[in-house]
Amino acid sequence: MKKLLIIDVRTEVRKNIAGALTFAGYACVEASDATEGMEIAAKEKPDLIICDVMIPDLDGHDALYLFSKNEATALTPFIFLHPIAEHKGLSTGTNNKMSKTFDDIDLLNTVKAELRKHDILTEQYSADEKGASMLIKTLNGSGIMDLQLDKYKKGAWLRKQLLYMEGKRPAYLFYIQKGQVKTYKINEDGKEYITNLYAAEDFAGYLPLLEDKEYDDTAEILEDAEILSIPRQDFLDALYHDMNIACRFLKLIARDIKSKEERLIQMAYSSLRKRVAGALLDITGKFSSNNSKISITREDIAQYIGTAKESAIRVLSDFKLEKLIETVKGKIKVLDKQKLQSML
Repeated sequence: MKKLLIIDVRTEVRKNIAGALTFAGYACVEASDATEGMEIAAKEKPDLIICDVMIPDLDGHDALYLFSKNEATALTPFIFLHPIAEHKGLSTGTNNKMSKTFDDIDLLNTVKAELRKHDILTEQYSADEKGASMLIKTLNGSGIMDLQLDKYKKGAWLRKQLLYMEGKRPAYLFYIQKGQVKTYKINEDGKEYITNLYAAEDFAGYLPLLEDKEYDDTAEILEDAEILSIPRQDFLDALYHDMNIACRFLKLIARDIKSKEERLIQMAYSSLRKRVAGALLDITGKFSSNNSKISITREDIAQYIGTAKESAIRVLSDFKLEKLIETVKGKIKVLDKQKLQSML
């Protein structure tokens, strides 16, 4: 039985949520503020946390940041309850929302979806491109990752044709529907050695897209194939929409090489930090009379750069700790434009 933690200062709201979820077969524990919630979470280890975004002792987003930094709850799915005037939904840090006058069916569907995503991300996959392909396929099949394969044109490839060549810039992620592909390099003696093999339902060409560099090997069709070409930006948008998905994916394709794993994950996070920094500078320059204070929500920042709110919140929380920004009554004040500019 899945255990859920509900954090809300209002007893009636907690009881209503707990009642609906208990009836649906979940076990529920309750807390009235973030401090109590963290104590209970450490003891009970809930499978999911539902939290009022306006809890009294901490801003709900700051509570999420603290939970994410705690090893016991770092990977626990987190759902926000928002005021009806601010949002008409329940926020999971991605794109689901529910007002505090929530509908039981919407609540149950959101909880079910978040638990399903968490189960998928914590499944055991082989630490290679085969495992990464399976992760994408499972997320896509569950509707969690928006990479609609049926909208891409299918190409027919004949044996011995080259899908891509070493030294060329990548433009697509390739999804093999039928056939087989090998990738290879030529060593100093002029001999070919195979770097990877791909079959039906595999994705090929991740790393050059993620690292934004030339192919370091050549891909050749081994058996007549049908292959979808997915534009680079479509793939990156689907992957980086949720940093939890991105980190899980990058860990799989890191091939258990620690330095490579850290480099790829840091690259993804560094890219997001640059985008948030750029957005803050851009917005303050356009809409702030004193060029430092902006009246904009964290959700608006996320939408401005096209990422999940949870991902933007984490970066903004880091920026607060680094004293680059501060938040006062919902408004963001830029404290160090020079350091933000240096990130770009």
